[in-house]
Amino acid sequence: MALRNMRFIGDDILRKNTRTVEKFDERLWELLDDMKETLVSQNGAGLAAPQVGILKKVAIVSFDDIHIELINPEITFTEGEVSDVEGCLSIPNKTGYVTRPSKVRVHAQNREGEWFDVEAEGFVARALCHEIDHLSGVLYADKVTRWVDNDELERMREKAKKNRSKQPQRVTFIEPKNNKE
Repeated sequence: MALRNMRFIGDDILRKNTRTVEKFDERLWELLDDMKETLVSQNGAGLAAPQVGILKKVAIVSFDDIHIELINPEITFTEGEVSDVEGCLSIPNKTGYVTRPSKVRVHAQNREGEWFDVEAEGFVARALCHEIDHLSGVLYADKVTRWVDNDELERMREKAKKNRSKQPQRVTFIEPKNNKE
């Protein structure tokens, strides 16, 4: 495993559409492993392949020491709407409010090429949407309704620490499928 170089806002690769993954081999597994290591080193919640200079439909979302590898992901269901703050490893030192679905279902492949679904609410739903947007060249900054300054962000972090147990973080994995439905 190796750390990959991050790409930052202004780099054209972040605005490009990615290609469908068709080969599930050691090169893909190495990319996934490197992305996970890079994500952990950056203390992030998610990472998409374009953020490390690769134009493939590959992303990872991380929460509670769980890493969801998503290959060729599609959002197949959304419900509700909630506005909350987001940041991005490719846009350092910026935070802003973005409205996203409160619940999502994502259809994707795992590193072996098997199809599966994951349903998520709260923070994980937000992270899934954020990373899947990257695969179409969309950055969270495109969706920001209001930027947040550092003082406000610090007050929000303190409040979030107190309310963390009240936030829904439901995630359900559905068995891999051999055929895409």
